[in-house]
Amino acid sequence: MQTDAPMLPRRLVDPDAAVRRLAVMELPYSDVDDIVELLLPRLADDDALVRAEAVRALEGLEEPRVVQALAPMLLDADTAVREAAAGVLAELKETASAGPLLPLLAQGPAEVRAHAFRAVRALRCTQAFEPALRSLRDPDAAVRREAVGVLGYLKDAAAIGELAEVAANDPDTEVRRIAVGALGYASSVSVLPALTRALDDSGWMVREEAAQTIGKLRLARAIPDLVKAMHDEYWQVRVKAARSLGLLKAEAGLPSLVESLAHGISNLRKEAAIALGEIGDTRAIAPLEQALADPDPDVRKLARLALTAIGQAQRARAQGDPA
Repeated sequence: MQTDAPMLPRRLVDPDAAVRRLAVMELPYSDVDDIVELLLPRLADDDALVRAEAVRALEGLEEPRVVQALAPMLLDADTAVREAAAGVLAELKETASAGPLLPLLAQGPAEVRAHAFRAVRALRCTQAFEPALRSLRDPDAAVRREAVGVLGYLKDAAAIGELAEVAANDPDTEVRRIAVGALGYASSVSVLPALTRALDDSGWMVREEAAQTIGKLRLARAIPDLVKAMHDEYWQVRVKAARSLGLLKAEAGLPSLVESLAHGISNLRKEAAIALGEIGDTRAIAPLEQALADPDPDVRKLARLALTAIGQAQRARAQGDPA
C-alpha cells in the first residue's frame, strides 16, 4: 500500500472522522519514523471507529508506552474498541508487559477482568497467581475460565487443590474442562480422583479432556476408567481414551481397542491402531491385519505401522531386551 507519508500527520487530525480512520489504517504501511507517537493520541479520538483502528494499528509494537496506553482501552465505552484492545493485548509476549494489566485483574466489570486475565495468561507473570486464585470463585464464568487458564500456564503446585475442586464442581462446563486440562501439569497422583470423576462428567468435552490428561500424566491406576471410557457415547471421548491407553501400554484396553478398529468413525480407528501398536500385544496382529483392508488409507497405513511395532517388540523380547 502506497501512502503519502508527509500528509499523514495532517490527515490524522482532520475534522472528518473517516479521513482520520483511513490515515490510521495507512500509517503502519508508511515510512514514518515513529508511528507510535502519531497513533497514541488517536486512542483518545472522539470517534470509536478511529480508536478501534488505532488500537489494531499498534498490534505487535510491544513497548512500555504502547502497553501502558492500551491497557485502559479495555475500559473504553465502545464494545468494538474493547474487543480490539483485548485481541491486541492477548498477543503480548514479554512478561514485563503484564505490569499495566495487573490492576485490571481485580477491578472493573467482569468483561474487563476476563480480558485482562487472557492478556497476561501466556506471559506467565507470577504476580497474576493470587488474583487468578481468588477469581476461581468469581460469579462470572468468563472470568473463572480465564483465571483457570492463567493458573494452568503458571504451573504452580499450590493451585492443584483449587483446580481439582473447580474441575469437579464448577457449574460451567467450559470452566470444568479448562480446569481438567490445567491439572495436566500436576506431578503426583493426587489429582487422580478429580480426573476419574471428570470421566463421568455430564459434559462430553470435560470427559474428553479428562481422558487426554490421564494419558499425559501416565496415571496407570486410571486404566480401568479409561477402558470404561472406550464405551462413551461420544466418539471424541473414545479417541482420547484410546490415545491414553496406548501411552500407558495398557493391555487391559486390548478388547476395546480391537473393537474400535471396526468403528464407523475413522479417527477412532486410527487411534485404536496407534494404541495397539504401542501396547505391542500379539493378540492384536489378526485384527490389525484385517484393518489393512480399511477403506481409509490412513487407517491402513497406521495398521501397517502398528504391525511393524508389534514385530519389533516381539524380537526385542526374544533377545531379552526389556524394551
